[in-house]
Amino acid sequence: MTEKFNRQRAENLIAIANQFAQLGKVTAVKAFGSGNINDTFLVTLDSSKEQHFVLQRINTQVFRQPKLIMQNMRTFTEHVHKRLQHTPLNRRWEVPRVLLTKDAQDHCQDSDGSFWRAISFIEGSQSFDTMRDRSQAKEIGYALGMFHNLISDLPPEKLADTLQGFHITPLYLQHYEEVLAKTSASQSSEVNYCLQFVSDRQAFAHILENAKAEGKLPLRLMHGDPKINNVMFDTVTQQAVSVIDLDTVKPGLVHYDIGDCLRSGCNQAGEETENWESVHFDPGLCQGILQGYLSVAKAFLTENDYAYIYDAIRLIAFELGLRFFADYLAGNVYFKVKHPEHNLARAIVQFKLTESIESQETQIRNIIKDMK
Repeated sequence: MTEKFNRQRAENLIAIANQFAQLGKVTAVKAFGSGNINDTFLVTLDSSKEQHFVLQRINTQVFRQPKLIMQNMRTFTEHVHKRLQHTPLNRRWEVPRVLLTKDAQDHCQDSDGSFWRAISFIEGSQSFDTMRDRSQAKEIGYALGMFHNLISDLPPEKLADTLQGFHITPLYLQHYEEVLAKTSASQSSEVNYCLQFVSDRQAFAHILENAKAEGKLPLRLMHGDPKINNVMFDTVTQQAVSVIDLDTVKPGLVHYDIGDCLRSGCNQAGEETENWESVHFDPGLCQGILQGYLSVAKAFLTENDYAYIYDAIRLIAFELGLRFFADYLAGNVYFKVKHPEHNLARAIVQFKLTESIESQETQIRNIIKDMK
């Protein structure tokens, strides 16, 4: 029975893949990558022009408007391809292309109603889960800067906001306060530490949104999830060649991306460590990322943008800790957990990281100032 099911599943995958295969016939489809939202497959073709592409089933529980996501993706990838034709770079840089079906659609649906799309594959590239050294940090920063630079002249209103409220820290704080009012958390020392930590920083949660409301920070397009493993590196040169995972591209502040990139890249202990004493924000890696970023972002950043970079780094670490802690208090309803205290442990990691950032404020601000 299982063998028959697997054979039918394989045949179904090949049939779906063939709808997008304009340049040849599909010879194989295999599971690909370690993403935990969409189901991703690598398709092999019998074509000398294009040997692979990526096939994905969109998780419509997370992305409830998949057609809008595809519309966004087409709008900004087409914009970037035009930019690159008019201003070629002196190094390899690729943007995934949206592949169309044989009847010119950017998606198809199978008999179950599942939503499928295909995007081009970045050949000769790999990704990493942790930052190796400062030269890699510089490449990560360059990749995010190049991504922002190439869409900096695309009006944000051309893209739909597919994740309402994402990275709006005051909304997460409001949610936290609503959860807190309904729960009686056990008063352990860890819980008390988190309660006090959030209480001490309530006013700070509004810093970027206030700057946006006052016109100090402009609404632009952002990636939404600029983790290190969403940057592809050339397997030969070890230079960054692409930024992938484009479902979260939407209008927002570039500071959310800068803060998230530095938050995730400069804590070498990682988000899942239970050794809280080892959590440290590495200023050397921070300098590397910002050096790479600003080498291409100077073209569009304003004086005010520089003024809020430190706040962004501090805020995004705090925001993620706040989200983990609120989820722990709510009974672990949003983030997947391995044990009941998992989200509490994750929150403490982010709060310890925030403390490390705060303790190095002068040094981080000097790094930013020296690069202007």
